[in-house]
Amino acid sequence: MNIISIGEVLWDLVGSAEHLGGAPFNFAAHLAALGHNVFFISAVGADERGQRALERMSEMSFSSRYVRRLIEDRTGVVTVTLDKQGQPQFVIHRPAAYDFPQLNESELNELVFCLPEWIYFGTLLQMSPQARQLTIKILDSNLKARRFYDVNLRANCYEAGLVRDLMSRASVVKLNEHEVAEIGRLLGGPPCSLEEFCRSYSQLFRWEAVCVTCGADGCVLLIGDRYVTARGYPVRVVDTVGAGDAFAAAFVHGFGAGWPASEIADFANRVGALVASRPGAIPKWSLEEVRQLQRPIEVREEK
Repeated sequence: MNIISIGEVLWDLVGSAEHLGGAPFNFAAHLAALGHNVFFISAVGADERGQRALERMSEMSFSSRYVRRLIEDRTGVVTVTLDKQGQPQFVIHRPAAYDFPQLNESELNELVFCLPEWIYFGTLLQMSPQARQLTIKILDSNLKARRFYDVNLRANCYEAGLVRDLMSRASVVKLNEHEVAEIGRLLGGPPCSLEEFCRSYSQLFRWEAVCVTCGADGCVLLIGDRYVTARGYPVRVVDTVGAGDAFAAAFVHGFGAGWPASEIADFANRVGALVASRPGAIPKWSLEEVRQLQRPIEVREEK
């Protein structure tokens, strides 16, 4: 598939280590590893971290054609603190170069010509007026593409009106169970179960599908009227940074191939668990390793 991903590329600072990341970049990298053609739109600074980011993309055979290098802005960084369970806390340092992506008319036309099946966007980048304007232009220029919205709420990096607008532009939405509660609070909805959330919000915003990740417990998924609960895979967690992005890439891979909902949920859980078992957001992994993970107890579907 041809897929556009617009958003942040940055360095996750975990103790003394630096890992290349950013949710839209992680998503794009995992989809590229699954064999898809990804057009990644972002920006880095004209600094050492920016140069290293571009070099890493080249090593990964990952095109940086639409990644601007800006003189006046620094490459993005996030300070990550992991708790004993490998769960991260983020301090996002902004403004950063990724807040100011740029495409000229020729590049916009190139992206239209490639006939993308998917366009991915998240919340954090859309707090930048310049980035939001470019995202809307891309969406409006590719009306046949599915729109994948990864909610991915970060402290001080979202607003109720923005989240509602992005949900209204999406055809598929991914979020975690904590974000379900936060969206209910933001939009004034009553407390509800995950299934009630999936069904009511899908009907309200006319989504094709919605998936909610539940950490080690797996995920729930609604495609059309098919609701799936899929248990997670037990792994030794190193850090969970990027696991949700890997899950999102695996979901798009399965959904785009027309797999049944239960198979999509199981595959996405497998890939997310494998990434959580390794350091960094985009560790190397193989489909054979995904297949070898021990199966969970159950996958349940309901209508």
